[in-house]
Amino acid sequence: MTRRCALVTGASRGIGAAIATELAAAGHRVAVHCRADSAAAKDVLDALPGTGHVLVTGDVGAPGAAREIIDAAVAGLGTVDVLVNNAGVYAEQPVATTSYDAWQADWRRLVDVNLLGPADLIWCLVDHLRHRLQGPQGACVVNVGSRGAYRGEPDAPAYGATKAGLHALTQSLAQSLGPLGIAVTAVAPGFVRTDLTEPMLVGAAEEEVRSQSPLGRIAVPSDVAAAVAWLSSARAEWCSGAVLDVNGASYLH
Repeated sequence: MTRRCALVTGASRGIGAAIATELAAAGHRVAVHCRADSAAAKDVLDALPGTGHVLVTGDVGAPGAAREIIDAAVAGLGTVDVLVNNAGVYAEQPVATTSYDAWQADWRRLVDVNLLGPADLIWCLVDHLRHRLQGPQGACVVNVGSRGAYRGEPDAPAYGATKAGLHALTQSLAQSLGPLGIAVTAVAPGFVRTDLTEPMLVGAAEEEVRSQSPLGRIAVPSDVAAAVAWLSSARAEWCSGAVLDVNGASYLH
């Protein structure tokens, strides 16, 4: 059986690295993407099980970058069957205490990276799929959204809004791309312990986050990666349009 090829954005650390590892373990050839930290991405790449994996770089929020990222992944892997839009940025900008200049800059950067970047990558992927010899049938997109899209992010409104937009994009494209045989889904993780979030778990904060879930623990990247890997499989095609909560029952809606 031909091995499927996957592009995972933001895969140099944390959730993205775990997704790349999970997909490689499932038999995919993986394009590990990073914005700038190619050394960290190379470490992830070298540790992946299997062979045929490649490294891809580029700022998903930069105009024109999506085409270059997709083209590089296709050149390295031969094609892309699975796109995981994991790359994203987070910033806090409480409206009452953030300057107007900082407010504008944060909003534009988060919209560029968290929403426009994934949208552009999907367009470029679909363009590739429509013109490849075997056609688009069986390909899929999995977007990494957030619990914050539902419960709100009072100190990070741009983050919550862009993730809500990503969820809506998922459902819109699931309907428009379904006739091509392309499934589109998303996951909405809650708080996940990574090297980036670890500084937020100081003192009583760790227990507060742990208590959010009735399971009594804090999520780790592999929790999200397992869900993404399943949604990337052919068995999950009928879930197209779904946004799967991966938050340990910490937020129900």
